[in-house]
Amino acid sequence: MEWLTRAGFVLLGLIVGGVAGFFIARWYFKKQLEENPPINEDMIRAMYMSMGRKPSEAQIRQVMQNVNKNKPKGKNK
Repeated sequence: MEWLTRAGFVLLGLIVGGVAGFFIARWYFKKQLEENPPINEDMIRAMYMSMGRKPSEAQIRQVMQNVNKNKPKGKNK
């Protein structure tokens, strides 16, 4: 019967650790997105302007398409 109690505690520890790890990872990911937001059209315009160029809307759309095409697979918003 002692081994059953130990197995129960191990299983409970794994479940609690998994849930805690999920929420910690979620918090860390949100923090990273706030500190380093994904690129947007305004950032692309600023990048072109810093290089001394005036981008056309077609160039901005093309850069955004390339960025979105090369994103890692997963949940994209």
